[in-house]
Amino acid sequence: MPEDPSTATLLIGGEWRTADATFEVVDPATLEPVARAADAGPREALAALDAACAAFPAWRDTAAEERATALGAAAARIRAGADSLAALMTAENGKPLAEARGEIMSSARMLDWAAEEGRRASGRVTPRAGGGLVLRAPVGPALAITPWNFPASMLVRKAGLALAAGCPVIVKPAEQTPLVGTELVRLIADGLPPGVLQSITTTRPKDVVDALLADRRLRKVSFTGSTDVGLGLLRSTADHLRRTSLEMGGHSPAIVLDDADLPAAAAGVAAAKFANAGQSCIAVNRLFVQRPVYDAFLPLLLERVAALRPGHGADEGTTLGPLIDFAGLDKVERHVADAVKRGASVAAGGRRWEPPRPGLAGAFYEPTVLTGADDTMLISTEETFGPVLPVYVFDEDGEAVERANATDYGLAAYVFGSGLARVWRTVDRLDFGVVAVNEPFPVRPELPFGGTKNSGQEREGGSEGIDAYLESKSVSMRL
Repeated sequence: MPEDPSTATLLIGGEWRTADATFEVVDPATLEPVARAADAGPREALAALDAACAAFPAWRDTAAEERATALGAAAARIRAGADSLAALMTAENGKPLAEARGEIMSSARMLDWAAEEGRRASGRVTPRAGGGLVLRAPVGPALAITPWNFPASMLVRKAGLALAAGCPVIVKPAEQTPLVGTELVRLIADGLPPGVLQSITTTRPKDVVDALLADRRLRKVSFTGSTDVGLGLLRSTADHLRRTSLEMGGHSPAIVLDDADLPAAAAGVAAAKFANAGQSCIAVNRLFVQRPVYDAFLPLLLERVAALRPGHGADEGTTLGPLIDFAGLDKVERHVADAVKRGASVAAGGRRWEPPRPGLAGAFYEPTVLTGADDTMLISTEETFGPVLPVYVFDEDGEAVERANATDYGLAAYVFGSGLARVWRTVDRLDFGVVAVNEPFPVRPELPFGGTKNSGQEREGGSEGIDAYLESKSVSMRL
């Protein structure tokens, strides 16, 4: 254990290190310092890759059972430390403590799932006539680039699958939230061979990532973040191919059919929209309500929104934390102003939230509902990433699906209704990688997660998740 764990946030070759420079991590609710972290550069990144390459042969040859046992033990340590990990996440991310603890516990379940998938990642024997073997082998050293909005679950999901498959992995947490990622790496790396799991914190992500991408020894990149950055990572494969998993932006629709359970739908929409202050790639960004139930549904939704309580995530009763920074707040305000200018009405919220107590200086915004929205507004065409929900009216089911699909993104969608055939038809026609029916939280370890179109490629989770870290090798034999 390093003498100063607040700045020794680089795990390289089994050793915790500092760097020549450090950076400050702030509480987004108060803008007060939380800690300092090591600010790595290309030199440290390449040292981590050296260590990963050195560790690869032995980790590749380690029995799947042994890898799974190590990951299962790490999941138990995460559960044991859930309270302190959640408090750390709230301090640097701002989300309410209950949400943070839920994410930590979800991370432990993801690690358990990865362990079991490692046990099941076997090849096959083909039929005797013209037969042979199909072997599965880890792709090699991997880089996991994780986001600030879910700094625990995204890190664990990527690292767990890589490690279960036999790939050493270098984790690069987001600069806004390096602390909980570092602590999770400590818990997972305990007992692993040096170089198998490493962590790089930095405020120079482009320099660090570019140095790694220029090295052909890096065989896999898994990224969660903005579409622009993700497409840039894909362009880096123009000269030499590298397995690249991308989970990028979303513009999620929710469709409330006229046979839906309206109170349950209102609760589900509010939960799917306002969790993490709307800062989620699968948050509902566009709500389509069928005309016959619109007047009955809207008051139910507004009642749910009125019950939300902004504040510091560690304060009792808080259900809505701040935005991560003021750039995010500026975008929210720009989208609301444009919508109102184009004819939308503010049914709830619509402005910055003024804290009732001193000390809260962060980028708070009231939970907001806009009615009278149309498909030409900025909020209809761009991901807002904040606590603002535009509501649209539709008449026919096919119209709702067509408007929901009218986006370059295809990560998640939500359907609320009761008729099985009707719901199934709607789900089948939605062009999204993840669809939730009558529930707000469609992410779980057992299901593959990922999008279509500009929302990404490949999948994490489910039985498909480990495939992103494995290559298939065909063996035809005559003995």
